[in-house]
Amino acid sequence: QVQLVESGGGLVQAGGSLRLSCAVSGTTFSINVMGWYRQALGKQRDLVATITSGGTTNYAESVKGRFTISRDNAKKTVYLQMNSLKPEDTGVYYCNADVYDYLIATSYNYWGQGTQVTVSS
Repeated sequence: QVQLVESGGGLVQAGGSLRLSCAVSGTTFSINVMGWYRQALGKQRDLVATITSGGTTNYAESVKGRFTISRDNAKKTVYLQMNSLKPEDTGVYYCNADVYDYLIATSYNYWGQGTQVTVSS
């Protein structure tokens, strides 16, 4: 089955950097949009950034200029480079992917298990 495995979370001081990775396995179908979402304790899950298979990106206003999303289509992997981190960036970061099954013209959406990012002040 399709699995999304995230890595790269951790504890960092404010102003520091982290790089998250998310690898998709268990499918030979193409992956359309990939993205990162985060959920702070007691809050809803919010979009951080998305990227299409063609490389078009979209960012939450709060991370523009600090975070960069990228992907390697051959490796079915998406990355999130996070710079100038702030305490308010703390949360669980989830990877998301839309897998397109061209045989039945249907997309399926998948989530990773999440990786904790903690930014200390």
